[in-house]
Amino acid sequence: MTRKDNTKLQATMTVAYEDHNKSLNKHAFFKLNDPGVSEDMVQETFLKTWKYLVKGGKIHLMKAFLYHVLNGLIIDQYRKRKPTSLDSLLEKGFEPGIDDSDRLFDSIDGNTAASLIERLPAKYREVMTMKYVKGLTLEEMSLISKKSKNTIAVQVHRGLQKLKALHILPPVSLLCLLLID
Repeated sequence: MTRKDNTKLQATMTVAYEDHNKSLNKHAFFKLNDPGVSEDMVQETFLKTWKYLVKGGKIHLMKAFLYHVLNGLIIDQYRKRKPTSLDSLLEKGFEPGIDDSDRLFDSIDGNTAASLIERLPAKYREVMTMKYVKGLTLEEMSLISKKSKNTIAVQVHRGLQKLKALHILPPVSLLCLLLID
């Protein structure tokens, strides 16, 4: 590299630094949320760009090239971040808790639904058990019960309506609902 080429590269990099330094810093800070690391990333971006130009690389759009290099460095920084280990958290006094409330509520809801299905009339109880307890499709239920898919679908729909009513209505109204069929 001649002295003239070196001077030309220095001028190019100086103009690029003056034009894009602030916007690159803002971009890096937005991505990393750490001003010190952001400034280091931008400086590393200009250093890598300088090395690329010294090796004879051609840059058509300086701004696009700088952002490309900076984004690569930011991705590398993300990958370097190590998650905090459980051992270090335990040393600091962190005690992990187990929240079984969702599983408990699902179990209670499942038990409630099963008990409500048992209170349905026999023809609805059978299809509701096949559909919601065993997880069978309409085709499978049709083959087992030797009824048409349409009949099964209607029974499932009516059984679901009765289940909803069982869940909402008080016990006295339930007797009337179960007797009407």
